[in-house]
Amino acid sequence: MIIGHGGNKQDLAGALGCDIDQIIDMSSNLNPLGPPKGIEKFICDNIAKIRSLPLPDAAGMRKGFARFHNIDESRVVPGNGTTWFIYTIPKALGAKRVLITGPTYSDYQDACIMHGVEYTYHFAKAENNFIPDLDEVSSLAQKADIVFICNPNNPTGALVEKQRIESLLQAHKDTLFVLDESYLPFVENAEEFSFIQDTGYKNVLVLSSMSKIFRIPGLRTGFLIAEPSIVEKIMDYYQPWSINSLAQAVIEHIFKFPEKIEPFYRETRDYIQKEKNYFYNGLKDAKGIHLIDSSTYFILACLTEGQDAKTFCEKIGQHKILIRNCSNFQGLSEQSVRFSLRKREENHQLLTCIKQALQNG
Repeated sequence: MIIGHGGNKQDLAGALGCDIDQIIDMSSNLNPLGPPKGIEKFICDNIAKIRSLPLPDAAGMRKGFARFHNIDESRVVPGNGTTWFIYTIPKALGAKRVLITGPTYSDYQDACIMHGVEYTYHFAKAENNFIPDLDEVSSLAQKADIVFICNPNNPTGALVEKQRIESLLQAHKDTLFVLDESYLPFVENAEEFSFIQDTGYKNVLVLSSMSKIFRIPGLRTGFLIAEPSIVEKIMDYYQPWSINSLAQAVIEHIFKFPEKIEPFYRETRDYIQKEKNYFYNGLKDAKGIHLIDSSTYFILACLTEGQDAKTFCEKIGQHKILIRNCSNFQGLSEQSVRFSLRKREENHQLLTCIKQALQNG
């Protein structure tokens, strides 16, 4: 397991001797607008549900997701977060060799290590804005049982066009492609990139997270979408009651009001675009840092002129702001950091701290 995921607020608070609530966490990739209106009240009003066992297969969640996306229930598996699926897929599908498009989320690799599955990487390059070279991916995919593609990717924010992924699916029909769309709801015109509703491809597994867009990571909820034959193999490893009662109730509640979901997506995307423009413009003339173009609300930056991520994060941390040191991502350098945007006041505060840190060397 990678040491140093985002969100280590307690460590920074301890180092500064302050209360944890004083730390501004800009290291974790969560919706800056917070949960949709009414969700936290619904949780409080339904806390008594933890007194009863949940449905063993989370059928209500599955039905709600399938209905919203207009797909057959037989193609959907609800899970205890998408991470459960990542760690289950190599074992359940009998993978012998996995290809990972990176630099990316470490759990794809860790899942392979857990099950003794051989893996290799294709690392996208900074000079290409971390967009993977799909010709090289295609060449490596010839020797792989499973290919993991995070789209849009964490931590780079790179987004691969749907047609380019389709060319891979068509060229390698005997290879399974796991498309992690956890951050796709944040992207403008997300439906043009998603494979959730595509039933024409038999070699696709889509991972869809509820945690990020609805900012409910502590409830651990997500979905896998695939052909029924693949779903059956995943279900062989499914544990009953794996999604708690409260989490199931919240997701069922969200899908009970589909007319509210798209407006929430729109509000989120509009807000992100505004704040992203503000942030990029704020650092466009700054020396010592290069921001990578991002399709979503978190931004990867490459430090230059002798800066290193560890020291830079410590400088920003002195202002009680937590950012992500990305030097422990395979394929990234010691000069890599990531910022997850929040409200304007906090984004402005971070901009000010970054400029100060760069000026002081």
